[in-house]
Amino acid sequence: MSHVLAAVAWPYANGPRHIGHVSGFGVPSDVFARYMRMAGHDVLMVSGTDEHGTPIQVQADAEGLTPRELADRYNRVIVEDLHGLGLSYDLFTRTTTRNHYAVVQELFEGMYRNGYIVPKTTMGAISPSTGRTLPDRYIEGTCPICGYDSARGDQCDNCGNQLDPIDLIDPKSKINGETPKFVETEHFFLDLPALAEVLRQWLDTREGWRPNVLRFSRNLLDDLQPRAITRDLEWGVPIPLDGWRERTDKRIYVWFDAVIGYLSASIEWARRSGDPEAWRRWWSTDAEGKDSQSYYFMGKDNIVFHSVIWPALLAGYSGEGARDGEPGRLGRLNLPTEVVSSEFLTMEGRKFSSSRRVVIYVRDFLERYDADALRYFIAVAGPESNDTDFTWAEFLRRNNDELVAGWGNLVNRSISMAAKNFGEIPAVDPAGLTEADEALLAVARAGFTTVGDLIARHRQKQAIGEAMRVVAEANKYLSEQAPWKLKDAADKPRMGTILHVALQVVSDANTLLTPFLPHSAQQVHQLLGGTGVHAPMPVIEEVEDLDGGPGYPVLTGDYTQGARWESVPLPVGRPLAAPKPVFRKLDPSIVDEELARLGG
Repeated sequence: MSHVLAAVAWPYANGPRHIGHVSGFGVPSDVFARYMRMAGHDVLMVSGTDEHGTPIQVQADAEGLTPRELADRYNRVIVEDLHGLGLSYDLFTRTTTRNHYAVVQELFEGMYRNGYIVPKTTMGAISPSTGRTLPDRYIEGTCPICGYDSARGDQCDNCGNQLDPIDLIDPKSKINGETPKFVETEHFFLDLPALAEVLRQWLDTREGWRPNVLRFSRNLLDDLQPRAITRDLEWGVPIPLDGWRERTDKRIYVWFDAVIGYLSASIEWARRSGDPEAWRRWWSTDAEGKDSQSYYFMGKDNIVFHSVIWPALLAGYSGEGARDGEPGRLGRLNLPTEVVSSEFLTMEGRKFSSSRRVVIYVRDFLERYDADALRYFIAVAGPESNDTDFTWAEFLRRNNDELVAGWGNLVNRSISMAAKNFGEIPAVDPAGLTEADEALLAVARAGFTTVGDLIARHRQKQAIGEAMRVVAEANKYLSEQAPWKLKDAADKPRMGTILHVALQVVSDANTLLTPFLPHSAQQVHQLLGGTGVHAPMPVIEEVEDLDGGPGYPVLTGDYTQGARWESVPLPVGRPLAAPKPVFRKLDPSIVDEELARLGG
């Protein structure tokens, strides 16, 4: 057993999340975490809402709210949506807790002492009409390196290079279109060049990463520049240095505090668990955490923050860069084992856009369709390694032809025939199993190695494909064996054997599909006469801030119960009742209905 950290990208709390978001950070991380728990590993899955930065401030002003009021609203919406999807967080928290502030400030101070955070006078972008600082991501212009005409002030998504807003050609504010004014301002910078070599050595040891992630990350090291980690704004974590703590016009930049959330959430989880030092089993490089592995899940637009910025912060705090230094009070911290980045999901051939109504929010989706139907689509057809298009026609086809007609049909007809003819799980004929029986059971048993290995290596499309291949083989077996034709009393032992084999494979396939389809997996477990928890689910808890701040909802759960990653023989004689359908067949009319909801 090893300690496995599933660190999931922090959704920004300026609005509800759409299905494109959860296809990148949500479902893939949950599939992985559920499998690793079932395989016997000690998993800690953490995240929360990212709540600082100018975009929150701008939107709050527009709605006549304080930033905290806006963050409170969308924190709750996002918590409820992720709960609806069944994402099994050990702790889903937020960046406005006092615990988070303290951990962010600890890392800042540690890196400052080690010389990796340095003050520097720079040119900052100001809105001429409001006098307020414009965040880098709210400035667009032409990239001075590749000529891309929609580069952001912090990064060009076309060539991947880091940028400063002042470097853009013809920069414009995304808020109101005006040309920003650049003024001198003092800020603190992360000295990335002093950490470049330790990052290079670390990346050279990475194996099994998705090639595009590793290639992109290595290319970023060729021209690392110091990067500002403070901003002229009112909403964020205060700078923990003398002469700066009381200032209301300077805050730590949101991307710096958000990635530290993985650590602060782990510490908060440990404090809430009753063992405040328990987080070290997933984070410490000493003997306590030597067996730990950490996997970070996000969309491809966040690779730089997880494969360069966050490892740089961890290394700098641990005193491992060119300036050396000493670890802070949290000790030496583990760098990521792997950065698991997904590509983008589009919708009906267009980018998701709330303003153009080319969007479906998670909440709206779950009001009309089952959570496992969405989880299945993301697993089998999501943007794992290529940009992928979500269409309602393809969603309908996947649901009806694969979930309903494939897996749902196997479950229904196997249990129905056994319930009708035996009322229980039948025994195997004393004459024994045929070659066909043995072959199908072997296929199912082999799936535990094949599917498990693919999930562990973040090949979830292949993994669910292998699980559904077991389903297809079982459906083929039933059709060929045709137990419904065995009507004579003398044939009943053979009928019982066929149905016992089919039910055993249904049970095995259900376990293989549990990480992907936890809601229906629990149902199938119960239809097979099982009791207790098969696929544990998260719960929403209202908690108090550990350090005296306002209370808030969190996602958490007890995942110590549930299925193990193994074939468990079904007990002969367990009662069975006529099953109800596990999945809903969707009417083709939903395609036109949903397309009518989209803009333009």
